[in-house]
Amino acid sequence: MPHTISLFLTLAAFWLLNSGHYTLLILSLGLISIALVLYIAHRMDVVDHESQPLHLTLRIPAFHLWLTKEIILSNISVVKHIWLGNETISPVLATIKASQKTDMGKVIYANSITLTPGTVAVDLVGNQITVHALLRENIEVLQAGEMDRRISRLED
Repeated sequence: MPHTISLFLTLAAFWLLNSGHYTLLILSLGLISIALVLYIAHRMDVVDHESQPLHLTLRIPAFHLWLTKEIILSNISVVKHIWLGNETISPVLATIKASQKTDMGKVIYANSITLTPGTVAVDLVGNQITVHALLRENIEVLQAGEMDRRISRLED
């Protein structure tokens, strides 16, 4: 039930922010649309802790701030190496161990790697993520495990 309420509130906020109109007709159509989506979601049995990860609600803002900082720093690094030329780029393909316990944690880890410029998660099998990086130092940073630890803390 808390996941359904969370989905309802998320859809209602999305509807209100996108419509910009608050007449009775528009609000009624929004409520009908949301009710239809909730009905379909329940029939498909997709409203659960993975589709509405309420347990991440308090921890995710701090992680987003840290990830944003990492994305900015990685952007600067990639641009610097592009300007310096091909001799400074050292592409590498490596396998990184993921210590997350849940599939959602592993997917968040792989997606965070891909969001960071200069790195792409190519494959995720079991606890192993195959990563392509433009720079060898990016793989070394991932192997140091800061991102892995932060995402593992989200799961707790």
